[in-house]
Amino acid sequence: MLDVFKTTGALLDGHFKLTSGRHSNAYFQCAKVLQHPEHLTAICSEIADHFRGKGVETVISPAIGGIVVGTEVGRQLGVKTIFAERKEGTMTIRRGFTLEPNERVLVIEDVITTGGSVAEVIELIKSAGATLVGVGSVVDRSNGRVRLADDHFSLLSMEVISYTPEECPLCKAGVPIDAPGSRANKQN
Repeated sequence: MLDVFKTTGALLDGHFKLTSGRHSNAYFQCAKVLQHPEHLTAICSEIADHFRGKGVETVISPAIGGIVVGTEVGRQLGVKTIFAERKEGTMTIRRGFTLEPNERVLVIEDVITTGGSVAEVIELIKSAGATLVGVGSVVDRSNGRVRLADDHFSLLSMEVISYTPEECPLCKAGVPIDAPGSRANKQN
């Protein structure tokens, strides 16, 4: 999996502000991998296979990063796929999407660092009275330290160092920062 990220130019080196607000010298740009149908199909097949037979009725993803992966995993599982998105800074289910009480829901994300967006989606599932089946992702930057569900599956799990803006050595060295993530963040 790491080779796929490298060969597609999806593993970036530099100084990045992550969606979580933390800073890192490495960034996984999943979209660069997922633009290739053969990689999208293979990646999502492994995730779908992990959750196949577990009674998933709906796949939900946080916008924007998880939508492509979630949609393909849902397609392969033959279930409804929806997404949650931010409205005025709060994760919400909109566009006529709904979750029903006891509906069995799988959360799919592209990259997990702190798990903040996924945790917000899990709260939406709980508030609807639906049942969380598990969490799947392409990349887990925490190397397994962030566990968001009893059944939490990632294709690539590795520790990628990240820093708070205050402790970031790249900021201290004056290295310009890039914020390629989907959530609008004020640059530090």
